[in-house]
Amino acid sequence: MQPSKKLLTAALVLLLGSVSFAQKPLTLQEILREIELNNPSLKSYDNLIKSQEAKVEGAGAWMAPMVGAGTFMSPYPGQGMIEEGDKGAFMISAEQDIPYPAKTKAKKEYQKTLSQTYFFEKNIRFNELRTTARRTFFELLIATKKYRFQKENQQIMQNMKKLAEIRYPFNQGSLNQIFKAEGRTYEAENMLIMTEGEIRSKRITLNTLMNRNPNAHLPVDSNQTVAFNPVANLDTTYFSETRSDVLHMQHDIHSMQANIKAMKQEAKPDFRLRFDHMDNYAAMMPTQFTAMAMISIPIAPWSSKMYKSEVKSMSYQKTAMQQQKHAMLIEMLGMARGMENELLTMQKQLGNYENKILPTLNKALKTAMLSYQENKGDLNMVIDNWEAQNMAQMNYLDQLQKFYQMIAEYEKIIER
Repeated sequence: MQPSKKLLTAALVLLLGSVSFAQKPLTLQEILREIELNNPSLKSYDNLIKSQEAKVEGAGAWMAPMVGAGTFMSPYPGQGMIEEGDKGAFMISAEQDIPYPAKTKAKKEYQKTLSQTYFFEKNIRFNELRTTARRTFFELLIATKKYRFQKENQQIMQNMKKLAEIRYPFNQGSLNQIFKAEGRTYEAENMLIMTEGEIRSKRITLNTLMNRNPNAHLPVDSNQTVAFNPVANLDTTYFSETRSDVLHMQHDIHSMQANIKAMKQEAKPDFRLRFDHMDNYAAMMPTQFTAMAMISIPIAPWSSKMYKSEVKSMSYQKTAMQQQKHAMLIEMLGMARGMENELLTMQKQLGNYENKILPTLNKALKTAMLSYQENKGDLNMVIDNWEAQNMAQMNYLDQLQKFYQMIAEYEKIIER
C-alpha cells in the first residue's frame, strides 16, 4: 500500500501545482505575448505571406507551349477533279514563346517585394491589437483600484450607520442621519455592481484578443505598476527605423522601384519559335516542314508608348510616396513630443493627488469619524467628508485613466 500512497500524494501535488499555475495572474507582457501567438487575425497573415511566396516560385515561368493539328492548303470539296499535288497536307504545329531573361528576372524581383508587404501589414495589425490590449488592461487596473476604494468607503459608511443606530435610542442621533447614511450605503453598493460589470467586460475583451473562451477566468496582476518612460533623443530617424507603417511605406517605395525596373524591361524583345510538320495527302509529294524564329520589336513608336507612360506614372507615384513618408515622420514626431509634455504634466498632477490631496482628505475623514465616535460631532459632518473623499478618489482615478490611456497611445506611436 505504501507505493500507492506515494503515487497518490505525487498526483495530488501535481494537480495542485497545475491549478496554482493556472491561477497565476498574468502580466501585461504575458497577455501581449499570447495575443501575438494566438490571435486569429495575425495568424491569417502567415498564410498570406506563404501564398505570395508560392507565387514567387512561378514568377520566372514561361508561357505554355502551343501545339495543334489540322489540314494545310486543302481545297474545299466539290471542286471537280483535283491534281494530285493540290490535295494539301496534314499538318502538326508547335509554338513556344520565349521571354527575354531580364524580363522574367525583374518580374520575379517585383513579386518578392509583394510577399514582404503582408509581413509589414501583420506588424501594423499587431501594433493595433497591442494598443487595444494595453488600453483594456489599464482600464481593468483602474476598475480594480476603483472597486477597492468603493469597498472601503462602503464599509466605512456601514460602520457609521451601525454606530448611529446604536446611539439613536440614547438621543445622540437622529433618524434623518441614519437614513442618510443608509442611502449612501446603497449608493456605494450600486457603484460596486457597476464596477464589477466593468471588470468582467474588460476580462472578456482580453480573453477575446488572446483567442480564449470569452467567459474564461482571467486573473491579471492588478498590482502591476505603470510608468511613463519617454524615448531618449526621439527623432524622425527613430520612427523611420521602428514604425511598421513607415517601414511599410518605405517598402512600398522599394516595391514601386522594382515595378518601374520591371516595366522598363518591356523595351527588351521577346522571342518565339515555331515548327510545322506537313505530311502531304498525295503519295508522290514530299514531306515538308516550316521552322521559324520570331522576335518582337517593342521599341516601335506605336507600342513603346504603353510602357513609357507606365514608367512615367509610377515615377510620379514614387515621388509622392516619398513626400507622404516625410510628412508622416514629421507629424509623428510632433504628436510624440506633445504627448510627452502632457504626460509629464499629468504625472505631476497625479503625484499631488497621491501625496497631498487624498492623504489630506483621508485625515479629515478620520478626524470627523473620531469626533463622531467621541460624541463631539454629528454624522452629517462624517458624511460630508466621506463624500469629499469619494469625489477626490474618483477624480484621481479619472485622471489616472487618462494618464494610462495616453501612455497606450504614446506606446502605439513609438511602437514599443
